[in-house]
Amino acid sequence: MQREKEDELLDIIIVGGGINGAGIAADASGRGLKVALFEAKDFASATSSASSKLLHGGLRYLEHYDFRLVSEALAEREIILRKAPHIVKGMRFRLPHRPFLRPAWMIRMGLFLYDHLGKRSILGSSHQVDLAVSGLFKKDINIGFEYSDCWVDDARLVILNVIDAKERGAEVHNYCRVVNAEDREGIWHVSIVDETSGRHFIRKSKVLVNATGPWVKQFFDEHLKTTSPRNIRLVKGSHIVVPKIHNEEYAYILQNRDERIVFVIPYLHDFSMIGTTDVSYEGDPREVEVSVDEINYLINVVNDHFVKQINKSDIVWSYSGVRPLCDNGTNSPQTITRDYTLTLQQNMNKAPLLSIFGGKLTTYRRLAESAMLHLASFFPSAGGPWTEYEALPGGDFSCSKEQLCKNIRSDFPWLNISTAKRYIDQYGTLAWKIFKDVHEEEDMGMFFATGVYAREIDYLIEYEFVKKLDDMLWRRTKLGIYLSDDQKLAIASYMKLKI
Repeated sequence: MQREKEDELLDIIIVGGGINGAGIAADASGRGLKVALFEAKDFASATSSASSKLLHGGLRYLEHYDFRLVSEALAEREIILRKAPHIVKGMRFRLPHRPFLRPAWMIRMGLFLYDHLGKRSILGSSHQVDLAVSGLFKKDINIGFEYSDCWVDDARLVILNVIDAKERGAEVHNYCRVVNAEDREGIWHVSIVDETSGRHFIRKSKVLVNATGPWVKQFFDEHLKTTSPRNIRLVKGSHIVVPKIHNEEYAYILQNRDERIVFVIPYLHDFSMIGTTDVSYEGDPREVEVSVDEINYLINVVNDHFVKQINKSDIVWSYSGVRPLCDNGTNSPQTITRDYTLTLQQNMNKAPLLSIFGGKLTTYRRLAESAMLHLASFFPSAGGPWTEYEALPGGDFSCSKEQLCKNIRSDFPWLNISTAKRYIDQYGTLAWKIFKDVHEEEDMGMFFATGVYAREIDYLIEYEFVKKLDDMLWRRTKLGIYLSDDQKLAIASYMKLKI
């Protein structure tokens, strides 16, 4: 942080570097506003990297009559697929029918609405399928229904929005914790601690955005010293990752006897990701973890359906996140709306405060547009909506991913095909930044593991705000699931020399 910037009056300070904060920072910066984004830990280090990795309309939300949310989310799937084709892909989902649960007519009606509520030009429509021929399922499971949604690397969706915001002029800072925010004569004075250096500083802005996710209410209590206008419910969602249960490209959505659903999703080519659970949560969202009961629940649901059985010893990774949902008074975590609510507070000469309650990964872009609509009167010279048709960094494809993979191997023939594919899947056209001034493999620097070179780590530190080992292993990449402890220690030692 340059000290001379501390006296500059910003238009907007955003607190919280999850998907909503990152999306608003990118949108506002693209409209020509002076924006700063502060995240207490790493970008996407909480809820936004602990999702089911889906951009979906929410088929089950139809049961609760959330038609507006479903319609908006269905349309957003294809918009984000076009914006970020490197980290988003269309995926076919199959829902095995179990007659003692939701009746077939209800599923058909739901899928008809799913096909027609939102704009759809890329993703295929739904139809009934014969599951018996696959041999994957137990004998009583023969009929299923197939439909489309999208898979996304959630943490990279966040970081691409952060990069986008920075490229459009925003200041973006992870490991910078807001400790106080005070309205002084209509201007926000925000006190911040840089967790990496210990330095305290103050930034000023016309508008403050509270995008702290699970901490949105706590931010009012502890940093604004006032009462939150809304309550939230914290709902824990947990996932386990096991060696792949089947070799098909399909994801499966399993109906359980308690009417909850569990996804079984192809993950990183070699694994199946299983989740989620919906469990009410109390406590520090940073300390959330998968419980034994949740693990047993997910295993039992899978084993009730598939011929191939799994057990605890198969789990190679697990994770858990806390979703902050608007409290609508219901007792069931499954029936709490996933819709978002924006609350703008601005009285007389007070500085405006916009707070984000709820929301889901799929609708982050529309939420950001809605946030800017709420703030439009304070910035009459700002530009208009722009994010629908602009690619996210690395997503400016002029050809297919397959052709990009061939191009990168043509430029660097010593690169193995799996590494080239990983680079394109994670970075898209940004991958060529890793190869700046690289002519042969030795130019990639220290070799840590197959396809893992120092040059990639240098890129992540310089361009993607990596400061700690977990930032690199679990959010910018998913190499943590593949590397040995010794390899991780070697990377950690290298990073200490570079940061």
